[in-house]
Amino acid sequence: MFLAFTKIRLAGMSMAKKQSVREIERKFLLKRFPKGLKKFPHDSITQGYLAVGPGGLQVRLRKKGSVRSLAFKRGKGIREEREIRLSVEQFEALWPATAGRRLSKVRYDVPWKEHIIEIDIYRGRHAGLVVAEVEFDNQRSCAAFEPPDWLGRDVTGKPKYSNVALALG
Repeated sequence: MFLAFTKIRLAGMSMAKKQSVREIERKFLLKRFPKGLKKFPHDSITQGYLAVGPGGLQVRLRKKGSVRSLAFKRGKGIREEREIRLSVEQFEALWPATAGRRLSKVRYDVPWKEHIIEIDIYRGRHAGLVVAEVEFDNQRSCAAFEPPDWLGRDVTGKPKYSNVALALG
């Protein structure tokens, strides 16, 4: 089973629909790091969850590099996502409410053929966990994907590897 969800990004605090894209993802463990990992673009990510509920409901705060955002997610399989950028002040006002539901990681963007493989190296209590995600334009390209030899077991759809489970665990 592949993870697929619809993502709607919102700019500023406007609630106007800016983009609707169906994304299909696969998630893998790593056998080893690709050669030259440190040379690829990367950002530190800290995220916490304001709310988690039934039906895949999540409200997440994230700081990626210098960008701060709030995301609302709902559904399983095909998911709805709405994301808005936050000011430093807005982020800092909400961040304390995520206590006990946080994680941190470094994300590397590694080009592979026509894809970007996002490698997440977790920090803190999840140090040692490394996963990679690949996004696809359609189910056909997802099914046809041949991972590089440094990717390991496909853990797509395994709840214990989801960010929300890691933040809550």
